[in-house]
Amino acid sequence: MTEFLIETQGLRKSFGKVEVLRGVDLAIPRGEVTGLLGTNGAGKSTLIRCLLGLLRPMGGTSALLGRSSWDLADAEKSRLGYVAQEVQLFASFCVRDMVGYTAAFYSRWDANLVRELLERWELPESKSCGVLSAGERQKLGIVLALGHRPELLILDEPAASLDPQARRLFLESVLQLAADGERTILFSTHITSDIERAASHLAILQGGVVRLHSDLDGLKDRVMRLRITGVSGRLKAEDVPGVLKWSEQGGVVQVTTDRYSPDLPQRLHEQRGVEVLVEDLNLEDVFLAFH
Repeated sequence: MTEFLIETQGLRKSFGKVEVLRGVDLAIPRGEVTGLLGTNGAGKSTLIRCLLGLLRPMGGTSALLGRSSWDLADAEKSRLGYVAQEVQLFASFCVRDMVGYTAAFYSRWDANLVRELLERWELPESKSCGVLSAGERQKLGIVLALGHRPELLILDEPAASLDPQARRLFLESVLQLAADGERTILFSTHITSDIERAASHLAILQGGVVRLHSDLDGLKDRVMRLRITGVSGRLKAEDVPGVLKWSEQGGVVQVTTDRYSPDLPQRLHEQRGVEVLVEDLNLEDVFLAFH
């Protein structure tokens, strides 16, 4: 039986009359690294806060590590790592003090890993948290979340304030943490290249629901753009399975489908007498195809 470390069913959350989450169904098993992608305002942060028990949902269920999100006990929290979009630190503490304070809450703190990350990310232990830049604050927040090598790591736009080099180091750290296949990671982002580099799966949040949750390799194999010529009115949308987008100009039809199969071009040629050119899509194009 599959063990899901993150699981929601029909999760709903509103703010006043604005319904942000409209029935989110999401199940992430152990060992999966999932990138959560959505436009600004899609509800990614709201979903994460509901998962963590920081917001009470108005309907449906949410569970982490097999326990209701709203009732997480210390045992589950000790297995969990979290980085918020805006990292909160004690301004009067130096980096060393902030690390020591956080380490005191965890019995399995990896001091060597933390020291290595601080050096790699050029965070002086004597520097005051009150004068850290936005990027440095984000780096330290990530270090503190990784320090106890959490079984489940949830990150809300973790690389938003990082420069390209720091983003690359962060993604390398995520990959190293997930290398044993036992750690589960969910990170929200709007940077598709980060998902391509670090994630094994993609979830797209749109219109308050999870529109897609798929492994990246399978997704890239089945979402394709078809450029179809020789149509002359003989091709209809129902001739192409899984149409996401359809446009026609100058006798050329351009179709994006999420149900591509290698035999589709030949089948369309035999049935409708058209010529089909298949174009691979990058992850950004795939994301836009679902909007």
